[in-house]
Amino acid sequence: MKKLIQEFRDGLIITKRNVMRYIRLPQLIVFSSIQPIMFLTLFNFVFGGALGASSGGDYINYLLPGIMVQTILFGALQTGIGLSRDLNAGIIDRFRSLPMSRSAVLTGRTTADLVRNTTTSLILLATGFAYGFRFQNGALDAALMIVMIVAFGYAFSWVAAFVGLAVKDEETAQLAGFLFIFPLTFASATFVPTQTMPDWLQKFANNQPVTFAVTAARHFALGTPSNGAEWKLLAWIVGLLVVFVPLSIFIYKRRV
Repeated sequence: MKKLIQEFRDGLIITKRNVMRYIRLPQLIVFSSIQPIMFLTLFNFVFGGALGASSGGDYINYLLPGIMVQTILFGALQTGIGLSRDLNAGIIDRFRSLPMSRSAVLTGRTTADLVRNTTTSLILLATGFAYGFRFQNGALDAALMIVMIVAFGYAFSWVAAFVGLAVKDEETAQLAGFLFIFPLTFASATFVPTQTMPDWLQKFANNQPVTFAVTAARHFALGTPSNGAEWKLLAWIVGLLVVFVPLSIFIYKRRV
């Protein structure tokens, strides 16, 4: 029990260290928010007229939940990039000289990135409201949508942590992360209904976690049918954490 309490305290210290870095460098939050706002703006105003009909209604309401899921996944990549950068800069070697749990470095990093990603998501949500987005299903379901998206991003942060620790440098970590994030986000229900895709692509798009996340987000935000997507997403979140938390801790111990 004492060991668990100590690990928890150490994790909070590392979380505070990373959050303070974001506070001291607010441009990190600003620039991490610009990309999703650009996606939202371009797809809504440039492609909205063409894609709005296929979405079955007001495109901004359809689009925003998908962009929020995409944003949280792109933000999760920063966990792996940051860990790789800290390893190569020798910062983690300094942590090794302290009487602290090794796993605290990973839990502190992923928790701090959870805070950052939540902040970015709320900024994006505020932009969506300025563009005309409105929740259709009540305050409780709106909160559930945000919690679910953030939890999905947290699970993917551990995937990114594993990738960042498995490769040699932060550039490779970034490229490796984009290799699996891009197909998952674009070959999904993020921007258009999967029914508009070729049959062979629909089979992939309808059975992958990003589509489950987007479908569940729209269900909570707009009251659209989910066909059990929220439970499938929950299973993915638990599965990713069960697999990648111990894998990340294992490879971290091997690296340091």
